[in-house]
Amino acid sequence: MPKVQFDYSKLLGRIKEKCGSQREFSKALGISETSMSAKLTGRAFFTQQEIERSKKILDIEPGKVSSYFFTERV
Repeated sequence: MPKVQFDYSKLLGRIKEKCGSQREFSKALGISETSMSAKLTGRAFFTQQEIERSKKILDIEPGKVSSYFFTERV
């Protein structure tokens, strides 16, 4: 079974809008830039705790989380 790949383009836009850069978002989230890069390129997954913190940092409504974190790449 192939590994699921997620499309984080909407998330990247929100990161730029709210934090200015992936670096600043990584700092706010409490992870390294290397870890953030791995997550955004599909080499690692966001944990539930990271998604919860991201909701607060990026001001994402609870009902909209899936569109930022779980949209499958086609």
